[in-house]
Amino acid sequence: MFSGIVQDVGSVQSCEQRGGDVRLVIAVQRLDLARIRAGDSICVQGCCLTATEVQRGAFAADVSRETLSLTTLGELTVGAAVNLEPALRAGEPLGGHLLSGHIDGVARVSAVSDDARSRRATIEVPATLARYLAPKGSVAVDGVSLTVNTVAGASFGVNLIPHTLANSTLGALSSGARVNLEVDQLARYVERLLHGGGAAFGGTATDQ
Repeated sequence: MFSGIVQDVGSVQSCEQRGGDVRLVIAVQRLDLARIRAGDSICVQGCCLTATEVQRGAFAADVSRETLSLTTLGELTVGAAVNLEPALRAGEPLGGHLLSGHIDGVARVSAVSDDARSRRATIEVPATLARYLAPKGSVAVDGVSLTVNTVAGASFGVNLIPHTLANSTLGALSSGARVNLEVDQLARYVERLLHGGGAAFGGTATDQ
């Protein structure tokens, strides 16, 4: 589990194709790798990946064909910036909201505008995910926990405060960008209860 509070912005050091899968090596800046062991989960751009090797100043993770097809990780190139968050430990503060790191779909940024020192972003989501969004509810965009400000059809608006802009990849968002989206887990369970446990919910991706 994760909280959606990004702890570091890393960069892709290498991206190696391996028979349809990809091995990523990601260099870190502030992330304490002394706490990470092979087999631990790390959230990379909102996706739960397993650290397969911990190196000096970097870690490696394998990305399956399934995850590559359902997220933006297949678009990463050497030098690309990525949001990083290690898995939560018992007793740690939950500053954002609970995330699984299982991406529900890829959304598209349709507009970005300045709003004082913040920025407002409008994001279009796949129609099947629009029903899980509500004003003042929670959503994760590229692994960042955000509060939904507005909802209109299959799009929603968020406000990106200066701290978020400076400490995550969302500071570089522009119109047309594709982003990983994870809806609030509570919304999933509510729908399943309302439909008697028969609701179909597809499009999730994880390497675990």
